[in-house]
Amino acid sequence: MIDLFQEIIATIQRNKLRTALTGFAVAWGIFMLIVLLGASNGLMNALLKQSEGLAMNAMEVWGGWTSKPYQGLKEGREIKLTKQVLQATTELNAEVERAGAIIEQSNVVMANGDDYVRIGLSGVEPIYLRLYPIYIKHGRFLNELDQKERRKVVVLHEKTVEMLFSGKEEDVVGQYVRVSGLNYLIVGIYTDMGNFTPKAYIPYSTLQFIYNKADDLGSILFLTQGINDETAGEAFEKRYRKQVAAIRQFDADDPSAIWVSNRILQQAQQSTAQNALRTAIWVIGIFTLLSGIVGVSNIMLITVRERTHEFGIRKAIGAKPASILWLIIAESVTITTLFGYIGLVAGIGATEWMNAVSGAQVVDIGVAQATVFENPTVDLRIALQATLTLIIAGTLAGLFPARKAALTRPIEALREAK
Repeated sequence: MIDLFQEIIATIQRNKLRTALTGFAVAWGIFMLIVLLGASNGLMNALLKQSEGLAMNAMEVWGGWTSKPYQGLKEGREIKLTKQVLQATTELNAEVERAGAIIEQSNVVMANGDDYVRIGLSGVEPIYLRLYPIYIKHGRFLNELDQKERRKVVVLHEKTVEMLFSGKEEDVVGQYVRVSGLNYLIVGIYTDMGNFTPKAYIPYSTLQFIYNKADDLGSILFLTQGINDETAGEAFEKRYRKQVAAIRQFDADDPSAIWVSNRILQQAQQSTAQNALRTAIWVIGIFTLLSGIVGVSNIMLITVRERTHEFGIRKAIGAKPASILWLIIAESVTITTLFGYIGLVAGIGATEWMNAVSGAQVVDIGVAQATVFENPTVDLRIALQATLTLIIAGTLAGLFPARKAALTRPIEALREAK
């Protein structure tokens, strides 16, 4: 075995440039596959984080403007959502698990002593927490009793608390803040994706009563049930549009009369995009690996051709075909394993560096911040499997020229060398 390794090392030393180029192709293939997989994982993890903890069977509807005439009514009419639409949504018991509404009141003065801010109020129901990425840091969110009793309670953003109160955030819960001259009990403090203009949340029924918005809904949101795929989601959305169109008098095929955010469809589209990205990354990585395998095969073919005379002498003095076969395959495996390991270590190092530098990359998107890169690392098992695959392929690449050399008769080998 020692003699075998010595012979392999001697062969590699005689062909340093060729071995280095072949080894680079092998190492580069593994390196690029791991880096590409790491980058794709970073993008996918960021997408998953955006929807973490959110109900994916949710829909939200906003009013819009008609773009088509309907039964003598002109286009360009504003379509508002009303309590009648909300009631009709609630009555879809077979497909709607729960429904609620959101109403807004902008430019409200909120004060604590001499400190004040102008802020927007959102009247929401407890279901809101399942649809939007807000996270309660201290206290609680609005509950059913707040909604039922029209309580004057409020949930504030951490930035609002920082502007109005001094001291620890957790001490603010249980204190009062004045909103348009009325005292509201602070029951919770939240954080979110980093909104520049955070809102204050109060019960939907409270805002509706105080600001006289009895029949003016900003949007309707609801959770569906029994709708598990894209086809069912599209069919339900079409039926729902028809129902709202009948109530508010517009063409059901008018896309701008109402706007519907359908997370069932969004999830299906996101899943399709992720699968396409993952497939593209693997295709690119596999072709990169193939370039390394071709490199190993080429150097083995050249090695066999250059050493034909040597193999002829070996067989003439009694060397068995198996020994020559084993020598060439061992050389192929050595080159592939050595440089494959180098590519593996370099690739893992690159993904760890990406994770350290931009593992939780956040960018501004106008009114908020979004995570676009999260934990761009690769499962070690996948990296090892890719390296092992390359080693096996490298072995097969060396097998065919090795078999040719082992089966060549000594006299033919000596004649060909001349």
